Amino acid sequence: MSRTAERNQAISEALGQVRSIEAEQGVTRKALEDIRDVMVGLATRAELFPEEDFPIPDDANGEWFDVLSVDDDGRFELYMEVANVHVTTPPHDHTTWAVVTGIRGLELNKIYEGDGGPKGEAPLKVDHEVAVKAGTGVCLMPDDFHSIHIEPGQINMHLHLYGLGFAHLKGRKMFDEATREYRSFDSLPS
Repeated sequence: MSRTAERNQAISEALGQVRSIEAEQGVTRKALEDIRDVMVGLATRAELFPEEDFPIPDDANGEWFDVLSVDDDGRFELYMEVANVHVTTPPHDHTTWAVVTGIRGLELNKIYEGDGGPKGEAPLKVDHEVAVKAGTGVCLMPDDFHSIHIEPGQINMHLHLYGLGFAHLKGRKMFDEATREYRSFDSLPS
């Protein structure tokens, strides 16, 4: 079996488990922890995700996303993120659940306390940090806010799994820490 076929089979099996977990448990922190464990198992199979198949960007952007799998209805969208530059996102939500697991490198996720309040009047503050690297992951509920921080000079490869694909998401918010205001956040996955 080719590496691509083996990778696709492993992804299919992992996402089958993920679908079952969500169907049985709904979208809860415990369910996301179980989903994270499945995805960590997939991500630890680094031989399925070699740099040869997912080359490090050599352009000025230095970061890219590749959709590895998505259901016909846009659910259970799995991305590979590859980066070798400084990446920082503002605090933002997803409006769907998300699980990020590490294959290579380190992605620091700052998890924020608060959800903006009904009218965006409640500022956020860092509650805790999760270092996503090989063998670890982070779970995010639909209304959780997080920010991502990747340092330059290291190769990063991470799997990002979302309950609903980005083409279907509406109403995402980001928090501008300088102005202390919320605004629409429609961008690439993070």
